[in-house]
Amino acid sequence: MTQMIDPEACTTMIEVRAGVDAVDRELIALLTQRFCYMDAAARIKPERSHVRDEARKVQVIDNVRAHARAAGLPDEAIGEIWERLVEASIAYELKAFDRRGGPAQ
Repeated sequence: MTQMIDPEACTTMIEVRAGVDAVDRELIALLTQRFCYMDAAARIKPERSHVRDEARKVQVIDNVRAHARAAGLPDEAIGEIWERLVEASIAYELKAFDRRGGPAQ
């Protein structure tokens, strides 16, 4: 992991941009881990029709919005980002399910 400067200690845009780039690399690492869980879900779920779970989707987005609010972040914008993330995760999981050759139901 790259050593990051505290945002409050930044005095130049070079430092700010380096910090943002470092955070982006960490986010990609975390997204990689999240998508590994989608691979696991595709392996565990017995039927393709179980991949999309609207109740769980709502729960995930509500949870992240609450965490964003608690952190002082714009929860509506974060909710929109997670909407896209969850939909991308579902699409990824469907492909993973199909690759494993599970039932098509």
